Amino acid sequence: MNQSIVKANTTYTVAIADICAAGWKQTVEGKLSEEYQTKNVDFWYNHEKVYHDIKAGLYSHVALFNSEAVGVIGGAMTGPNVGEIFVLYVDETYRYKGIGKRLLEVFTKQQIDSGATEQWVSVQDENQRGIPFYEARGFLYQKEKNSITDTGEKQVSLRYSRQLD
Repeated sequence: MNQSIVKANTTYTVAIADICAAGWKQTVEGKLSEEYQTKNVDFWYNHEKVYHDIKAGLYSHVALFNSEAVGVIGGAMTGPNVGEIFVLYVDETYRYKGIGKRLLEVFTKQQIDSGATEQWVSVQDENQRGIPFYEARGFLYQKEKNSITDTGEKQVSLRYSRQLD
């Protein structure tokens, strides 16, 4: 098992788009319509946008398994001491093998090096993959965020944060 974490670069554009699209759709399965899912994936995970987001540093690291991209993490500093995780997805074939944990560790170190003393993440409500993962790593529930999608559906995200050393 040859596993590594590398800096994201544009050679991984298609893999990152596919991993994120599949992972996000799994988190909203049965909660949001197919119409909204298609619109959201077409906007956020089209190859051109992902390519530009990689160049902008919004996708930070990729997990490789035998040189195949199987996971991705990204985010940004959203305040002087505040880091945010925007995406953390692992291909379902490779989940529960420590890949998400390793991605989070590398990304967190990067944010600490950028001055972060706290880290935030939004998790889809009832996401039984994401919620236990983040809680096991010291994230604490802070609040619920409700929004209305452009298809008129209610979307509920849970905001979590943790203090960084």
